[in-house]
Amino acid sequence: MASEQSKPQGLSGAANPLAETRASGEKPSQPQNWPGREAGLRPAADHGEQSYQGANKLLGKKALITGGDSGIGRAVAIAFAREGADVAIAYYDEREDAQETMRWVEEAGRKGLAIQGDLSNRDHCREVIRQVVEDLGGIDILVNNAGRQTEIESLADLEPEQLERTFRTNFFAIVWLTQAALEQMPEGGVILNTGSVQGFSPDASLIDYAATKAAIHNFTKALAPQVAERGIRVNCVAPGPVWTPLIVATMDEESITSFGSSSVWKRPAQPVEIAPSYVFLASNDGRYYTGEILAPTGGETSR
Repeated sequence: MASEQSKPQGLSGAANPLAETRASGEKPSQPQNWPGREAGLRPAADHGEQSYQGANKLLGKKALITGGDSGIGRAVAIAFAREGADVAIAYYDEREDAQETMRWVEEAGRKGLAIQGDLSNRDHCREVIRQVVEDLGGIDILVNNAGRQTEIESLADLEPEQLERTFRTNFFAIVWLTQAALEQMPEGGVILNTGSVQGFSPDASLIDYAATKAAIHNFTKALAPQVAERGIRVNCVAPGPVWTPLIVATMDEESITSFGSSSVWKRPAQPVEIAPSYVFLASNDGRYYTGEILAPTGGETSR
């Protein structure tokens, strides 16, 4: 039997800051607008700033991570940089968060690039890839991670504008970025898409978001055999609940307070706990994987 000292982090209240916040009766967040900012996240998320240790698994690679300013994107950026990759991030308007991510990338001794703009615009997607190739000297890894969600009470509340925004940001942008990246990506390149447990088991309040995630899962599987002959791998990471600014910026107080309680661990994951999935799939360790969906959901998909 494992001792208390050897328990995985997060299984006890002492290692779970969100659980401590709930127990104290304090609000677990402060109001934010989409896409959310790390400075407004209470308790703060763990992106691996103090814990992630690299092993040169991505040495010399050049990666682009969309939504890399915060949440899962920041954790992946930190991990990739410590694994030896130069890292570009694309972000919407969270300049301070983007600068903080860049600080960690550069502290790891790698070149960093932050590109601001709206990925729901096709021309901007192509410009992002152009800048990455020009500034970093190429692109070996594309991580399609940026996304948006909005809760609704019923289908009648789903306005055409919201439906289009969600699909343009979550799915159309992936198609556009991938098209442009494939024009530049060499043999051995990797495309990683961020899916979600919502793509398997949708929440009634996230109809349009869940639909985009299901589309991403299918896109991953459909694209993989198309580019296999070029030696390019396409995979998807489909997390369960993860503690990020997007959650507090798009959910009501009741949803935030209970967020992650349906997982086996009774808590959401920290971004640092999801980043190793991306490292594995991006590195030579995952060379046999393509068209796969890796689902670190805290047991939600097994119930």
